[in-house]
Amino acid sequence: MLKKIKTWTENWLNRESPPPPFPLTDFERLRYGLRPGDVVLVEGRTRVSEVIKLITQSRWSHAALYIGRIHDIEEPEIKERLAEISSFDPSEQLLIEGLLGQGTILSKLSDYSNDNLRICRPSALSHGDANSVIEYAINHLGTPYNFRQMVDLARLLFPWVIIPRRWRSSLFRSSAGEPTRTVCSSMLAEAFNAVDYPVLPKFKKVGKDRVELIKRNAKLFTPADFDYSPYFKILKFPFWGESDKAHYRDLPWNKDGLMANDDENFTIGD
Repeated sequence: MLKKIKTWTENWLNRESPPPPFPLTDFERLRYGLRPGDVVLVEGRTRVSEVIKLITQSRWSHAALYIGRIHDIEEPEIKERLAEISSFDPSEQLLIEGLLGQGTILSKLSDYSNDNLRICRPSALSHGDANSVIEYAINHLGTPYNFRQMVDLARLLFPWVIIPRRWRSSLFRSSAGEPTRTVCSSMLAEAFNAVDYPVLPKFKKVGKDRVELIKRNAKLFTPADFDYSPYFKILKFPFWGESDKAHYRDLPWNKDGLMANDDENFTIGD
């Protein structure tokens, strides 16, 4: 009976509202602009997305890690494992994400073609560490989704005047023998923490002129933290209504067939 109630609740929370008639994101441009290791933020349309937006006070309700196509994976063992568990075409662009009711899964980027998206790029991340972040995420495929953690995070984020102090969050407690669980942003934070790449670290003053970076508990991260982080470059691909027309087509090119040699100088006449 409890399992049926849990399944019904998850299905109800995962029910999507229709996509907007006109997208905010030019999906075709975005998918060509992605590179492995990027974090993709999603303005979700499910009921659980609305809950996350409310408790985080952000429009970004979901975060996923872009890993590229299967043939982009450089480590042979990881590539082979991914090929074995994937049911997608090898040319498909793939994400790793945590979803309520499904846990940490492999999914297609095209699943979000009708959603508002934003790319958060760890621009200072080395190529080798980007591969390590992707490998970390692949190794966590199948991890259950921690709905309780999301509830605890809500209790932590709401002010104490609303939530009584005696309801103090159990976010940092763990039970012996309990399987490791995660939510989408926590797993990504853990992956970047594993290579010492900062997302939103704390700083500790040491002596007179030195500071140390302190890693935040990964369970405290929300999707919006990747948007706020100064260590991630934000890339936007707005929809203009002409998805098949590149902007360079609007440049004022000379129509008279002129060609310039390097030593020629053209000036604007009266």
